[in-house]
Amino acid sequence: MADEFDVGGRLKAIRQQFGFSQRQLADSAGVPHGQISMIETNRSSPSVASLRKILGGFGITMSEFFEPDSVATSQIFFTPGELRDLTSLLYQDGKDTPQKIAIKQVGDAKAHGLQILQERYEAGADTGETMIEHDANEGGIVVSGEIEITVGDTISILKAGDAYLFNSREPHRFRNISDRAAEVISACTPPYL
Repeated sequence: MADEFDVGGRLKAIRQQFGFSQRQLADSAGVPHGQISMIETNRSSPSVASLRKILGGFGITMSEFFEPDSVATSQIFFTPGELRDLTSLLYQDGKDTPQKIAIKQVGDAKAHGLQILQERYEAGADTGETMIEHDANEGGIVVSGEIEITVGDTISILKAGDAYLFNSREPHRFRNISDRAAEVISACTPPYL
């Protein structure tokens, strides 16, 4: 991937390609109108949840956003360096952002109808106060550390070895409220990010 990725410029280009005004995109995605302008001018870095919500207004995934020219392959096995990084490009502006989240995807999720993710949440990481909702089902296993997961009105802190499985249409949020990193291996179908 390139050293510099212009999140705002890429969002603006996609918005224009779809023929949306900033207001139309905000309405379609269900976000405040000013948020689109702030992101497009790189005055604000979106959280994972916010960017996903905005991209939902176009019906594209984060993988398609960050790797628009990637070609589907019939690759079966992957080394760690071949996983698709879906998040680090959001936070390369040098700011000390509370979104210390790294999400990597195995292969072409869209082609297989299944998204397998390696997720790392640093201490204090949070998918955002805006709860995530999408048309899918997801589950995962905590590999190390602990993570607080909220699904609807239910909140639980999962530790290494604990697992979860839920309907992603329920509003949900992931937070690391501990002082060390948490790692999760998860799957989602159909693909979401």
